[in-house]
Amino acid sequence: MSAPHLHGVHHVAYRCRDAKETVEFYERVLGMRFTTAFAEDHVPSTGAYDPYMHVFLDAGNNNVLAFFELPEQPDMDRDQNTPEWVQHLAFRVDSPTALLAAKTHIESCGLDVLGPTHHGIFKSIYFFDPNGHRIELAADIGSPEQYAELERVAQPMLAEWSQTKKAPRHAAWLDAIADNEKGDHE
Repeated sequence: MSAPHLHGVHHVAYRCRDAKETVEFYERVLGMRFTTAFAEDHVPSTGAYDPYMHVFLDAGNNNVLAFFELPEQPDMDRDQNTPEWVQHLAFRVDSPTALLAAKTHIESCGLDVLGPTHHGIFKSIYFFDPNGHRIELAADIGSPEQYAELERVAQPMLAEWSQTKKAPRHAAWLDAIADNEKGDHE
């Protein structure tokens, strides 16, 4: 038996505190289009009674972001054993210029924005939605050769990490790129 042939991500779903507030945030701050809402009293896959509102937003390029509001469940929280910076939603923007424009817009919406942060092959900014989900906007800046090199060293890096649990240095050149840019702006 072979693995299925996937055609991308159909949607990703997260929990929200308030569906209306969440839809309005993603429309206003990120320009997403609200496309679909489902509401049921029973979960279709399990039959369990658990009223919900399930909303879907178009994130561009056939990517869909969805949220569930679950009013009869305990208040939502995050995994306290995982740092806030780990779990996040990352969206691509066209360029570093578009990233800076997005930062200006998001800050004008009254949100705190961290960055831009230089990751060698992309730059990104970070902020939080009203549910406490961390959002990243990223602009790719790497060359085809750099992306090919990262793909080439991915397996050796994973193998070394699996044995040592220490950061492999196969892609240390990314740090040098980021450090050089910092030096150019100081």
